[in-house]
Amino acid sequence: MISMRYHIVSLAAIFLALALGIVLGATKINSPLLAGLQGDKTQLSTQRDDLAKSNAELQDRLVTDAKFASSIGPLAVRGTLPNTDVVVITTDTADPADRDGVLSLLSRAGARVTAQIQVTADFSDPNRADQLRNLVIQNQPAGSTLPASPQIGTLAGGLLGNLLLTDSKGKTHATPDEATAALSALSTAGFISASGAVAPGRSVVIITGAARTGDSAVDRAQMIVDMASALKQTAQGVVIAGRSGSEGTTGSVGLVRADTAASALVSTVDDVDTDAGRIATVLALVEQNGGGVGRYGTGANASAPAPSLAVG
Repeated sequence: MISMRYHIVSLAAIFLALALGIVLGATKINSPLLAGLQGDKTQLSTQRDDLAKSNAELQDRLVTDAKFASSIGPLAVRGTLPNTDVVVITTDTADPADRDGVLSLLSRAGARVTAQIQVTADFSDPNRADQLRNLVIQNQPAGSTLPASPQIGTLAGGLLGNLLLTDSKGKTHATPDEATAALSALSTAGFISASGAVAPGRSVVIITGAARTGDSAVDRAQMIVDMASALKQTAQGVVIAGRSGSEGTTGSVGLVRADTAASALVSTVDDVDTDAGRIATVLALVEQNGGGVGRYGTGANASAPAPSLAVG
């Protein structure tokens, strides 16, 4: 009679053989699999190293290009805006470094900056639109007109044009006292602030930031577009220069480019945060003053990096 011990030993032998077969089979299968995975790992490591090298080379090239643009900028714009009176307007999203860079190049171009105005966050706040509208109407210079538009940005731009710009005959629409009183009223209400003395100009550069975010982003960006279009009715030239990203759907540059009427009036630059963009801003104003218009920068909706102008 077969004992229980015999059954146990037999079962143990069977399971041992089964386990050994599984191990041997797995080893046989896994050997080429592991070899393949090791090869993939080596290939991916090589690709990673190649990409890192390419990225480093591109970064070095960008630094070199930026240095070149910075060094060539004053020469590229020199004498392109002789005796041109320019009003510089910055929005609440503008970077001071961008403003200072553009101001420096305007000076090299021979322009005179007659006024520096900052429009605040309250200026484009839809919740304060009625208060701004009332101030615009109350401070309209005698004998002047405002645009026939319900858009507060257009009305505000019309008033600023009357206060800050000369027409094609060199005349202003506001007396010095009227301009001072109106700008003071807007400043006291928190809509604008002026830096230094203010005198009339003939052209306008508007410096803004990237695409806006948060509530009312499109409305705020659109107000700057409406203001610029209204200023162009009096100004010889108007350029909106924004930081990278401003060409997006919530950026003033992008909204101008998406609007057939606005893009026929106002030139745009979408990379004023770079030396190349600041050069393009000045050259775009040169083009504007000569009757041209364009879309410049690195954005997908730009037509060229900068205007094609013969400059000396």
